[in-house]
Amino acid sequence: MTSAPPLPAQAPIDRPEPRPAERGGRLRALDGLRILAALMVCLYHYAGKNGPVAEAWGQSPALKFPTLSSFATYGSLGVQLFFIISGFVICMSSWGRGPGDFFRSRVARLYPAYWAAIVIITAAAVLLPVVVRPLPLNELLVNFTMLQQPMGVDRVLGVCWTLWVEMRFYLLFAVFVVWRGVTYRRVVVFCIGWIFASVFARVVQSPLTDVLVMRDHAPYFIGGLALYLIHRYGSDLLLWGIVLTSWLLGQRYSVTALWHPGMEGDFVRSPYVIQAIVTLAFVAVAAVATGRLGWANWRWLTVAGALTYPFYLLHEHLGWFAIRIMNRALHLPPQVTVVAAVASMLVLAYLLHRFVEKPFGPRLKRAMAAQAAKVRLRERVG
Repeated sequence: MTSAPPLPAQAPIDRPEPRPAERGGRLRALDGLRILAALMVCLYHYAGKNGPVAEAWGQSPALKFPTLSSFATYGSLGVQLFFIISGFVICMSSWGRGPGDFFRSRVARLYPAYWAAIVIITAAAVLLPVVVRPLPLNELLVNFTMLQQPMGVDRVLGVCWTLWVEMRFYLLFAVFVVWRGVTYRRVVVFCIGWIFASVFARVVQSPLTDVLVMRDHAPYFIGGLALYLIHRYGSDLLLWGIVLTSWLLGQRYSVTALWHPGMEGDFVRSPYVIQAIVTLAFVAVAAVATGRLGWANWRWLTVAGALTYPFYLLHEHLGWFAIRIMNRALHLPPQVTVVAAVASMLVLAYLLHRFVEKPFGPRLKRAMAAQAAKVRLRERVG
């Protein structure tokens, strides 16, 4: 009687080794997509919506820029591109790290520039009240935690709602993946589990589950995670199935959340254009994952990527003030004003990166690592 053939030592889902070509090297094309996403959001804040920016211009941007505003109103979708990139980058940067190192790297990456931006915007609000209304001291201090939204406190930085979304993603990924060590299998299980959790959350319709599961934003992070696995290990049907499912769910959310006829009075978004932009966001990161954008390897993209985060933090309120001064006080043409406002925010972003992020981020990380080493030593001695 012949025995059954032995089972393979590992199931296909266990991918022990990455492709040799994908072990290292900076993906400068991803830096280019980062700055593109930031510029999309910036253009939206300067010419694609009403509110404070209309006050800065003296009229609705839809009237100021009849053509540009029709494109700029879609710039808010740069946030969805950011989330896809974040899933890709977090999976890449957390590989081989423990939870402590993961936590320290996130704190050192996010908080120094964020704290500095709060100080800068608050100082501008006090000295130049047309920039933004200064918050009461108790609300301002809560903003330094980056937890102002769940605390029900107004934001100093209008864009920092996305940081609260990012923090919850980091927490979920740390608890379910990084805590035990990042592997192909664990990331795949996490992606599939999160997809179903986000769908179930819509059935439950509980504010708590919405906050924890992030049903509206989950597809973009999940798509980014799966695309990094494709970059690291190569294509397979399971991973592309996760990406496809993420895109299908993500385009639905983008349309239902962002398309409203006559939005904000002067702006109208087409659901088909929204779907096209979301699709292009997934395609662009997929092109990076599969090496199709390997030719985009210019050194200046690294600098542009480094400026993205400080630019994103500073551009909104300070940009509105710059618009008010350049267009209404100096009487620069509107198109020149937009370009000059973006350029001035990039200069400020460089200064923030050069004098805050570069020196203080690594110092903060080293200090936290040294403190963690002391704690481990005390635990062994005790």
